[in-house]
Amino acid sequence: MTDLKKGIQNHLLELQLEIDDIFAKGRDSVVSEVNIGQIYGGMRGVVALACNTSYVDPYSGLYIGEYTTDEFSNKLPEEIFFLLSTGKFPDKKSLLNFQSELNQRAQIPQYVWDVLRSLPKDTHPMTMLSLGILSMENESVFKKAYQKGMKKSDYWKYSLEDSMNILAKLPALAGGIYRIRFGDGHLIPHDPSLDWSGNLAHMLGVNDDKGFADLMRLYLVLHCDHEGGNVSAFTSRVVNSALSDLYYAVSAGLNGLAGPLHGLANQECLRFILEIHDKLGADPDEQVLRAYILDVLNSGHVIPGYGHAVLRVTDPRFTAFMNFGETNCATNPCFKIAKKLFSIVPDILMHYKEGKVANPWPNVDAMSGSLLNHYGVNEFDFYTVLFGVSRVMGFCAQNILAQGLGQPIIRPKSVTNKWVLERLRAKG
Repeated sequence: MTDLKKGIQNHLLELQLEIDDIFAKGRDSVVSEVNIGQIYGGMRGVVALACNTSYVDPYSGLYIGEYTTDEFSNKLPEEIFFLLSTGKFPDKKSLLNFQSELNQRAQIPQYVWDVLRSLPKDTHPMTMLSLGILSMENESVFKKAYQKGMKKSDYWKYSLEDSMNILAKLPALAGGIYRIRFGDGHLIPHDPSLDWSGNLAHMLGVNDDKGFADLMRLYLVLHCDHEGGNVSAFTSRVVNSALSDLYYAVSAGLNGLAGPLHGLANQECLRFILEIHDKLGADPDEQVLRAYILDVLNSGHVIPGYGHAVLRVTDPRFTAFMNFGETNCATNPCFKIAKKLFSIVPDILMHYKEGKVANPWPNVDAMSGSLLNHYGVNEFDFYTVLFGVSRVMGFCAQNILAQGLGQPIIRPKSVTNKWVLERLRAKG
């Protein structure tokens, strides 16, 4: 792990120099104003966080560091975590060392399986994932070092240890949850000859096709991070800012991801596609499909997978998934319907209600569920677990960097209705 630690240390120095320069040029400069609608509207659009792992540009999509989706989508998840944490991709030697380190830490304590097997049979897989991580909190290297009195400047180093231990165990934990919840309960052993995503595909025991392992790699890469203000990343960051260790912070972030408004979009998209398949057939006529889409819109519903809070173009992650589907499952009925929706839905939305739809283009969720379905992952409740396994990379990297930069506890100010009314009266 020496290369990763050195890379983070160098990155922290670079980031701190940038912050020093920012403070020197205008520490008290105003960058965002908050209106009353934003106070009562979930703080949407309020610029109040610094996040140096990723950025979403409205017209070019997700960046990890300085790399576009097209530039990082062919990488391994291990390379992506390195990029999130250091701002750079690892060289071959550093990558191999990192993978070896993950393999050494991959064993899950037996008590975790005992806890998960003791739960009701219908427990949601996200509950199992969150609880599985939280049950290992007693293993926290950060907590033990903090109790002994470590220096503040070393916080990030111990959080890195916790990150490595959590990340290393995620493929086995997710695979085991799938086997316990949806399979015969038999756990498939970790294979040290496989990479991180390869082991996830292997331990799920769903499909031995190489294409499935390739899909898991792509899926984990494309969902790894999405700025710092989304529910799961922000929750994780707030919890960790109190110096709760990463077992608490990661579990908390996953609890946010489990919410229907955050992590369930791809399964809603697949449900919509399957509904079209059942009602209109495997290869619906374009005009019939157009009429169906308009009926959905006119009934007051949205088209799942279309629109994005930030993006104003087709999500490049959608394009990456579509290209994968063209190569690996072009004849799959769900993929074909998803592709046909892409050819007609944006045009419908652009003209619907006089073109008032802000973003008619597909996001990442419009395609990912169809690909999972093709390889036999048909249990909708498990989809968010795969999302979570990926997003933990972002949680960990964001928190490591925040601690390395000495960022304080997050504590915004809240106000009452009375306070707001008094301000309005004072303005006349």
